[in-house]
Amino acid sequence: MQLLNLPLQPGALPPIVLYAAPVIALTVAAEWGLSVRESKDLYNRRDFISSVWIGLGNLASTAATKTIVFAALLYVHSRLAWHVPATWWSVVLCWAGFDFCCYWAHRIAHEQRFWWATHVTHHSAESFNLVVSFRQSWVQQIKLVFFVPVLLCGFHPVVFYVVSQVSLLYQFWTHAGMVGKLHPWMEYMFVTPSHHRVHHGKNPRYLDKNYGACLIVWDRLFGTFQAEDETPVYGITHPVASQNPVYLVFHEYASLWHDLRQTRSLRAAWRCLFGRP
Repeated sequence: MQLLNLPLQPGALPPIVLYAAPVIALTVAAEWGLSVRESKDLYNRRDFISSVWIGLGNLASTAATKTIVFAALLYVHSRLAWHVPATWWSVVLCWAGFDFCCYWAHRIAHEQRFWWATHVTHHSAESFNLVVSFRQSWVQQIKLVFFVPVLLCGFHPVVFYVVSQVSLLYQFWTHAGMVGKLHPWMEYMFVTPSHHRVHHGKNPRYLDKNYGACLIVWDRLFGTFQAEDETPVYGITHPVASQNPVYLVFHEYASLWHDLRQTRSLRAAWRCLFGRP
């Protein structure tokens, strides 16, 4: 059955994440309370404050670019000679395609320095809890380029938008520090907090593993899966010099620019931009 009356204006899009905000706040409070009661020490005060400020900055940058991004989605959709009807099954297909692109966008962000600069902010936290999910770059909207293949399939822009919001909410709970390993079928198919703890660990065996957003099967298929078999140590291999939110968002760009200025050829500049971080 086709979904009718889909909005075509950015202001009419359902603010799904904002609707979920009260539940998110209550869940964070519950996790913090449980961690204190059980002496888990999940929350680092400096990490917490910087994550909240970075999260607020991300909300502001997302709101500021929402119209431009949605206009780009509409433009691509309007130029296609084919369109996928907006039905429940197209939502499922769009979600699967979106998740596949999430895997590769995430993996490339770990393998190429230019894209790592958009992602390092998220990994700079030296703790693991639900608030760390707020720690998203203020310029990550440029990653829309990785999702062009999904758009070219002809999915309605509103379907794409809803799928992206649902995926974002799913990724919030995978940062739950109080949740242990789940049922084997869940651990086999979906990204769980256990899988994502591995991804955030800087242990040598954990580096560059478990890139999935919702489905962990991509990691199993492409050889980047690692089960949680030792206690993760969180953060990045070269710890940041400051917890200032602006520094945390842009420090890798400053470092990249410094190194780029030292290059003496286009080939060296390309390696600097798109070589491994």
